[in-house]
Amino acid sequence: MEESMEEEEGGSYEAMMDDQNHNNWEAAVDGFRQPPPPPPPPSSIPAPAREPPGGQLLAMPAVSVDRKGPKEGLPMGPPPEPNGVIMMLKNCDAAAAVAKAAPAATPTSSININTSTSKFLMNVITIEDYKSTYWPKLDGAIDQLLTQSPGDYIPISYEQIYSCVYKCVCQQHSEQMYSDLIKKITNHLERVSKELQASPPDLYIERFNIALGQYMGALQSIVPLFIYMNKFYIETKLNRDLKDDLIKLFTEHVAEKHIYSLMPLLLEAQSTPFQVTPSTMANIVKGLYTLRPEWVQMAPTLFSKFIPNILPRAVESELSEYAAQDQKLQRELIQNGFTS
Repeated sequence: MEESMEEEEGGSYEAMMDDQNHNNWEAAVDGFRQPPPPPPPPSSIPAPAREPPGGQLLAMPAVSVDRKGPKEGLPMGPPPEPNGVIMMLKNCDAAAAVAKAAPAATPTSSININTSTSKFLMNVITIEDYKSTYWPKLDGAIDQLLTQSPGDYIPISYEQIYSCVYKCVCQQHSEQMYSDLIKKITNHLERVSKELQASPPDLYIERFNIALGQYMGALQSIVPLFIYMNKFYIETKLNRDLKDDLIKLFTEHVAEKHIYSLMPLLLEAQSTPFQVTPSTMANIVKGLYTLRPEWVQMAPTLFSKFIPNILPRAVESELSEYAAQDQKLQRELIQNGFTS
């Protein structure tokens, strides 16, 4: 009987503990199954002014998005609350609503455009401005460059002239400026040609050399000053080059008109040593070859003395003729007072 009573007491105690554990487990499960408390209404959520949607997501602590585990020695942050994501999404919706309700910022780009447009209109160069202000400056500078002697100092501002050309090109006056430049230089070359026609034969070669050297020297300054017009008008629309056009002007208005008078004088001067200085002869022959290479056919022997590879290659059968020419030149030098 005592044993049965002990068994009944032991059994009742174990049953009581089992019932208590079961009740505690059910309470825990029921508590876990309870839905999370509803989020507060959106009106109670403070929305930061002008904050872009998702701004609070970017502001979350680094530990909450840290993907490194304990194996790398970095502690994991505390787990987020069950309704943390919902809270953040609500904040995003509230921020977006505030952004939509906020008045749009006043655009300032239109003000800047209008200001720049008004400034541009104030600096417009009309065709009357070009003719009365800008071209006279260019005209005077071109005059000085065309008439300068080698080594002379020209008191002009290259920066000012370049600026005038730049402004005129930007204001769509390139065509008019190119026409004025060609007309200006053409008139100058026609005066030079008339002066050469009035020159006596003994001064003809020297004056032609001066005119050629002076013009080629002027081009070295004129072409760079009009480089902007050359790049954005002549090369682009005319498919030409300013320097080539200006050299062609000298060929047409000076050289072509005097080549048939000049070449006999050059051949005569070649046969008479030192009638013309070698530097003058070299400048003229090289200049004529630059203007028109076909003129070599008029006097190939003369051109070959100053320009290489003009004559055909020497052949063995003509060696005796070359020797006779050298002997003739030596005799002429002796007759003019030179001793061997």
